[in-house]
Amino acid sequence: MTSTRERQRAAARARLEKEMAERAAKARKRRQTTAIISAGAALVLVVAGTVWLAMALGDDDKPDTGTPAAGASECAYNALPTDQRPPQIKDVGVPSNQQSNTGVQTMTIDTNLGPITAKVDRSLVPCTAGSFTYLAEKNFFDNSKCHRMVTEGIKVLQCGDPSATGNGWRPTDGQGGPSYRLPEENLPTDKRPPYPEGVIAMANSGQPGSTGSQFFIVYGDSPLDPAYTVLGTVTGGLDIVKDVAKAGDDGAFAPQPGGGHPKKEVIIKDLTMSNPQG
Repeated sequence: MTSTRERQRAAARARLEKEMAERAAKARKRRQTTAIISAGAALVLVVAGTVWLAMALGDDDKPDTGTPAAGASECAYNALPTDQRPPQIKDVGVPSNQQSNTGVQTMTIDTNLGPITAKVDRSLVPCTAGSFTYLAEKNFFDNSKCHRMVTEGIKVLQCGDPSATGNGWRPTDGQGGPSYRLPEENLPTDKRPPYPEGVIAMANSGQPGSTGSQFFIVYGDSPLDPAYTVLGTVTGGLDIVKDVAKAGDDGAFAPQPGGGHPKKEVIIKDLTMSNPQG
């Protein structure tokens, strides 16, 4: 017959085993809960990372809204369709459409007759100055001739056509220039005369938005229609242009709008634009 002590011991063992089983069950449950939480957290991180990546890639695919950064202007450089480019076009790509609108640049035109310098205020012509700087960095103007001189009615020396064939005033004339065009800016609509001595302005075909690379140096007050971008003001070398004017022109572009190739040849050896200052 089992003694009372043995029954007590058996009951104690049973309670201990039950308690240990309960503890083991709780431990397993805690481990399972922890594993579930860890897996959930990892899943959340993976999903968050996937969403972020998708959003980042999605942003890359979105078109540029064209919102200019501080101190910059949005410029419309319009590439000419390949099938509409005359042979005088020199393809150098297209500038960035974000251009600084602060600071003053110095343009230096190194010619065979000496240097001509000018001041360009980017706050007035951010897009034209940006285009000019881009072309200068591409050596676009190097070894090109100033191809047009006018000594009657208006007084200008025109340059900037790498083919040296374009007039730039009329659509029927040569169309030498870059592979893009840009709108006019800083038009002297309230100035009299619109183009006084010492101004450098951009030529165009007579149509809005047809500015390219051709420019003209005004060596005497000229009553042109205010349809041409005023790029800057000559600060040195205007006497060189006046000496070329004294030699006259060959009348090649007469009678309208007049003028011709300068008899005294002007070759741009190099054209540079300084970094903006101020």
